[in-house]
Amino acid sequence: MFLERTISQLDVGYLEPDRASELGQMGYMQWLGWLPGSADYHHTARHALTVAAPFAAVSPAVAVFCDLVGASLNMPPKPLALKLPERRRRGGHKARRANTQ
Repeated sequence: MFLERTISQLDVGYLEPDRASELGQMGYMQWLGWLPGSADYHHTARHALTVAAPFAAVSPAVAVFCDLVGASLNMPPKPLALKLPERRRRGGHKARRANTQ
């Protein structure tokens, strides 16, 4: 259930590469955080790739998610370059005032 929710959140169509990378990384971290501690990671990750792969062709964020899951299965393991998105201002009160004038 959580895998399908993550994929649906990432499947937003075309995005700029930087934004797709941010969303894909957040989706991977979200999916990873939802995994039960007793889960067999390799089995769960292969299942995630199977379910997400059809969406990767049309959604860059899902493609990034798939790349991260695939990279996590490579042996020997190595750290993944994950980071949270940069903070962005969305306009605040200046944007609201500009829209009303």
